[in-house]
Amino acid sequence: MKKKKWKLAFIILLAVNIVIFIGLTILIFLPSSKVNHISNSETNTVGLDVATNKEDLTKIINYYIQKEGLDGPVHYEINLSNEVELYGYLPVFGQDIDLKLTFEPEALENGNLLLRQKSISIGKLPLPVSYVMKFIQQQYKLPGWVEINPNEETVYMYLTEMKIANGLSVNMQEFNLLEDKIQFKLILPTK
Repeated sequence: MKKKKWKLAFIILLAVNIVIFIGLTILIFLPSSKVNHISNSETNTVGLDVATNKEDLTKIINYYIQKEGLDGPVHYEINLSNEVELYGYLPVFGQDIDLKLTFEPEALENGNLLLRQKSISIGKLPLPVSYVMKFIQQQYKLPGWVEINPNEETVYMYLTEMKIANGLSVNMQEFNLLEDKIQFKLILPTK
């Protein structure tokens, strides 16, 4: 009788183990409703927030101008102080006259940047602002994403259309030179 109880207990234990094994196997291979699959189907880009200061951005801008050959036959450079400053020269009657334009920047909600012309100094010559801006528009080699509007005395920078290496683009978020707060989003393609 002891042998029968022992055999029965062994068979029951074996059956329980087999049922547990089959149950675990089924549970492992069944799809889970709690698993969230990460999908980029909604967007093919990812944004990276960048914060910088006037000094570093000035270096980057002037490096970009030089590297892309945007200064062309007429040299110019940008300086960021409490305003955006463009320094260059203006050839008048065979003489190079120093040129300085200052702009008040405004980061737009669409990620672009608007520069409103604030002041101008051209040696000691009193020239109309629209004339100088028209000259810059015609003589300076500017990237396609920069639009000069001489009559409105503005420069519109389509930063969202500026393409950098590997399809990278820029979306300006804040451009406050007085507080030295410059923030933008780098948009990186994921596909």
